[in-house]
Amino acid sequence: MRILIVGGTGLISSEVAAAALSAGHDLTLVNRGRSTLALPPPGVDVVTVDATDASALRGALAGRRFDTVLQSVAFTPEHVADDVETFAPLTDQYALIATSASYQTFDRLHLTREDDPQENLFWDYARLKASAEQVLRERAAAAGLAYTIIRPAHTYGPSKIPAFTGNSSHPWTIVDRMRRGADVVIPGDGTSLWTLTHARDLAAAAVGLFGNERALGEAVHITSDEALTWNAIYGAIADAAGLSPEQFGEQRVCVPSDALVAAAPDQAGSIYGDKMHPAAYDTSKIKDLVPGWEARISFAEGIRECLEWFEADASRQRVDDRANAMLDRVAAVYRSALAEVAV
Repeated sequence: MRILIVGGTGLISSEVAAAALSAGHDLTLVNRGRSTLALPPPGVDVVTVDATDASALRGALAGRRFDTVLQSVAFTPEHVADDVETFAPLTDQYALIATSASYQTFDRLHLTREDDPQENLFWDYARLKASAEQVLRERAAAAGLAYTIIRPAHTYGPSKIPAFTGNSSHPWTIVDRMRRGADVVIPGDGTSLWTLTHARDLAAAAVGLFGNERALGEAVHITSDEALTWNAIYGAIADAAGLSPEQFGEQRVCVPSDALVAAAPDQAGSIYGDKMHPAAYDTSKIKDLVPGWEARISFAEGIRECLEWFEADASRQRVDDRANAMLDRVAAVYRSALAEVAV
């Protein structure tokens, strides 16, 4: 098949590009040529254009046609509305990367299903992604555009080490804290469940949706079945970083979400709208659409690969000084409070 990926050098889209090539597809990427995280695979056709500029994109793709287009960098309904006009004449399937953060949260253990309501009261990112889905559903039929919506959850890979907060812009920050003996801030009591999915597992499922007639008009989330507590997630990172369980236990400080938001108000959407809630998923739909697929990379295995990627190049090991200061400040308050109430 002829596959076009809008993006192709990000965490998820670079793995999809590799999986598409491995499956023997003819691949074209559209991006601005600025990413330093993942370079386009050798020999791949790259169209250098700003994909948010609909007019420029249409000009760059004039005369081309693709079996499937994967849109990985659309974050607003306006962008997707432009895409419907751009790609309706150019492809048999438009696949939109959305987000599982758009689902409504529950006050009980609940395996999230694709037909659950989409409602995020706190996070603009998730609301905009849900609105982008809605625009696609409303406009695609009239334009003659067949589509598939892909909802990743918390996805990680070589360039991303996941954490609850304070680790997004410079993922090495949490490993650096662990190795130098700084406090490791754990959300709540660390017992809430969270699902992490390796980008390579997601990519294998996504490629299985390309050209899949049963996937047309469908929304499907792609996640692992391995739901871990935050204690287990941070424990696995600590183990990969070389800490003993005793060392990790001494550095671990439990802090409620409210305190983390108070210390970093810009994280309110991500925390209140996503990470503070248990996240586990019913994956029966993706397994039905892509027979034989399952998430195969455990977090213990995947996080070791992540650390190896960072350790292969010292320039990747940047830390977030602002996040470090915030985490130090919050941890000190709670250590002091624990000492004060101790008998």
